[in-house]
Amino acid sequence: MKIAFVGKGGSGKTTLSSLFIRHLTANEAPVIAVDADINQHLGAALGLHETEAAALPAMGAHLPLIKEYLRGSNPRIASAEAMIKTTPPGEGSRLLRVCEHNPVYDACARPVPLDGGEIRLMATGPFTESDLGVACYHSKVGAVELCLNHLIDGPEEYVVVDMTAGSDSFASGMFTRFDMTFLVAEPTCKGVSVYRQYKEYARDFGVSLAVVGNKVQGEDDLDFLRTEVGDDLLITVGHSDWVRAMEKGRPAPFDLLEADNRCALQMLQDAAEDSYERRDWERYTQQMVHFHLKNAKSWGNAKTGIDLAAQVDPAFVLSETLAVPQPS
Repeated sequence: MKIAFVGKGGSGKTTLSSLFIRHLTANEAPVIAVDADINQHLGAALGLHETEAAALPAMGAHLPLIKEYLRGSNPRIASAEAMIKTTPPGEGSRLLRVCEHNPVYDACARPVPLDGGEIRLMATGPFTESDLGVACYHSKVGAVELCLNHLIDGPEEYVVVDMTAGSDSFASGMFTRFDMTFLVAEPTCKGVSVYRQYKEYARDFGVSLAVVGNKVQGEDDLDFLRTEVGDDLLITVGHSDWVRAMEKGRPAPFDLLEADNRCALQMLQDAAEDSYERRDWERYTQQMVHFHLKNAKSWGNAKTGIDLAAQVDPAFVLSETLAVPQPS
């Protein structure tokens, strides 16, 4: 299952996504974690030292390798240079699975031990000073979108993406790539403003959205969130001594996380599993094609000098039943 954590900056989405990843790992679920935020903090939230987090390979820097691997023998894609972030798979494309070894994971993923388990961690790479004025961060996130477009994941496998803050997540079609989106909202007007934006943008695309109320300190905070987000409010999370100790660099074993917070994380997993039952691969593929054609017309054709609409394989539908070609 593909899970996104979104919210305004400072809402706690990275902390909550890291707790969810730990929870899944403790439940022995295979997990790929992806830091797609412009501020790269997921590695540190998962316990990596600052130098270890900084040493994570940047997916954006390996985009040529990712494109070359994923295009495989697809006859509709003449070269890796002809691919853009929205290029959909077709007959002959190489696909990714959560539990496998492939050149993309070898280049871009690093194992991170967590409480007796292990995850794969991938990161888009930071937005550096050299990018200012000459590059768009969404070109870096494009590597994530391309991988999600070519990913086949099953009901007990998880890809958890810590998305960039605020409404920037809508700068591409990546917001439609998930089975469930958890929006982390504080009990403030600013905290729920991103929820309203997400709700409006996602309405036409069938995006499954649930709100996680964070930093909730009492009934007044809870009543505020219930009034503002209604039935979309799934759970609320309050203060955590465990999280505070982790943020001080003194992490305790994960099984010492407060019982209320462990229950909240299990509710997130239950909601994710429920969303899997509503998965529609045909609609997923159609949305992928929709945003590819939109990007092709907007800028992709001009950039590549070719008609990118020709990359669409009209008979192809991404599905768990597809075999994954092995590297040649």
